[in-house]
Amino acid sequence: MTLEVEHQLCYSYSDYVSLNPHYFFLSPKATPYQYLVSHDLSVLPSPDLLNKNIDQEGNIQHVCFINSKVKTFKVNSKFVLQSDAFKGLNFVIFPFECATIPFKYPKRMAKYVEFILNSKVIPDDINDFAKKIMDKVNYNTLNFLMEVTTHIHKNFRYISRERGDAELAAETLKNKSGSCRDFSVFMMDVCASAGVLARFVSGYLYGSELHQHDLHAWVEVLLPGGGWRGFDPTEGRVVDKNYIALAASIESAGLSPVGGTFRSSACVESVLHTKVTIKEISKNSLENGIEA
Repeated sequence: MTLEVEHQLCYSYSDYVSLNPHYFFLSPKATPYQYLVSHDLSVLPSPDLLNKNIDQEGNIQHVCFINSKVKTFKVNSKFVLQSDAFKGLNFVIFPFECATIPFKYPKRMAKYVEFILNSKVIPDDINDFAKKIMDKVNYNTLNFLMEVTTHIHKNFRYISRERGDAELAAETLKNKSGSCRDFSVFMMDVCASAGVLARFVSGYLYGSELHQHDLHAWVEVLLPGGGWRGFDPTEGRVVDKNYIALAASIESAGLSPVGGTFRSSACVESVLHTKVTIKEISKNSLENGIEA
């Protein structure tokens, strides 16, 4: 299918401000099943420099410099993406012993993965939660991931929260509620408790009444033989062609579509208005340059 995505952001300030460099994560990450057909990124006022690069974790990033003082700052990203059907669990875990948790990552991955996992401090209640799930699925790796994904969806209450960083995993477990960001961070820590590396993904989800008009967050898990595979604990399912990833990181913070700060000698208030529109378009309309 062919999807057209438009993401509008407008920052308004109560007085003129100077903008520090801003960072955009508004370009879809390439996957074997998705490719970008076109992308138009517009910024007002016109930037003095808009630099496109790759960040330290392989995400497409724009760095924006505006030297003039502003009272409004608008960013509009519109792209067309071809997204082909695929089966998220259509792979073979290899080495075969990795089909059971906990497992040792192969040598090429091991030193990086172990460094990240060993740096995490997992609370006891998260370890207890992970242990109960592992026992329930008899320590099968894929069954563990699916059970965590569906358990959160079925037993935790979803709360829409557009702004702010994700809650700590222990807080989400205690409240048994949270946003998609909270559920993703919680699942990342549960995976880490089982010795499995997971990362936070920010992007869009087409076809969901709950998430289609805003950013969404989910998890990708690094599996030997499978690479990074997506699981959505909020929706309770494996990631498919309806998901569009903008950026992924082993940390949840810092993946906002637009990030940056402003300077002013006065006390200034800022307000952000956003709008996300996702729709499927026909191949004929794409070829003719008109909307379906």
